[in-house]
Amino acid sequence: MTIMPESRNFLGLQAIIASTPMKELMQLVERVAVTSASVLILGESGSGKELIARAVHYFSMRSSKPWVDVSCAALPEQLIESELFGYEKGAFSGAESSKPGLFELAHHGTLFLDEIGELEPKMQVKLLRVLDGVPYYRLGGVRKITADVRVVAATNQDLEGAVGTGRFRSDLYHRLSQITLNVPPLRERAEDILPLAEFFLAQQNMPRRFSTEAAAKLQRYTWPGNIRELRNSVIKACIMARGDVIGPDDLPFQIRAIVGEERDSGTLDLGDMEKRMIYKVLAQTGGHHQKAAELLGISRRTLSRKLKAYEGDTEGSYAS
Repeated sequence: MTIMPESRNFLGLQAIIASTPMKELMQLVERVAVTSASVLILGESGSGKELIARAVHYFSMRSSKPWVDVSCAALPEQLIESELFGYEKGAFSGAESSKPGLFELAHHGTLFLDEIGELEPKMQVKLLRVLDGVPYYRLGGVRKITADVRVVAATNQDLEGAVGTGRFRSDLYHRLSQITLNVPPLRERAEDILPLAEFFLAQQNMPRRFSTEAAAKLQRYTWPGNIRELRNSVIKACIMARGDVIGPDDLPFQIRAIVGEERDSGTLDLGDMEKRMIYKVLAQTGGHHQKAAELLGISRRTLSRKLKAYEGDTEGSYAS
């Protein structure tokens, strides 16, 4: 395990790097950060894309300036423009005072646009113009504003595919992806699992440690929800443990189930194991998608996307 020096210990868990893929990624982040290039971060849900975005800001010349982040999926289409670009008093019903947009708040700093693939086409055009240096106005405003902001974007979608189908503008894609960083899923950097689990455990401020058997199960699980699922699982196990030692029975049941199947089904690949685990959780929750997503440590949208991908598979059933 490599623990980054104190000067780099800017986000706690991000400072714990054990695997070669993450060491190489952080080396690339440091090289990219000192440039002015726009950065697009790709990776599965929960894999740590925001952590990498914060690292880009931290190692950049803008690190002492504002960091502002927004999820493009979290804001309704009618609000995203006013959030990004601000508005003046009276610009619309309910605008009782003026408000600066996120581009203004991030002036001289970094604006992180998470889930950029969810941005509506109309806003894609406006965002491209601002990124190209064209002055903009607040809603209802008359004063031109020029953005001096480094934009870092992230998505768990296939943006190249979205460009091919016309859902995402090609020019905006190329403008955002001057540099592309790929965050590997946790299952592809197994060396990070136990250091991260120990870090999350220490955060709970409870005298707990993992038994050898529990640590082995954590190590062998495929983590479809990535770091987010790992953190949630450690918190649950810490609460469930009756003594100082967290044993296998204290771990969430989907971890116990998938490890058992892995021993019995040596020919299964990671995709097969993930699918069986998802169906088992759905069976446990009576087919309730929201509850299943929470147990899995992933979003309902991610669960729905995975289930849609399984459609037509004759092996797929809640009972399998």
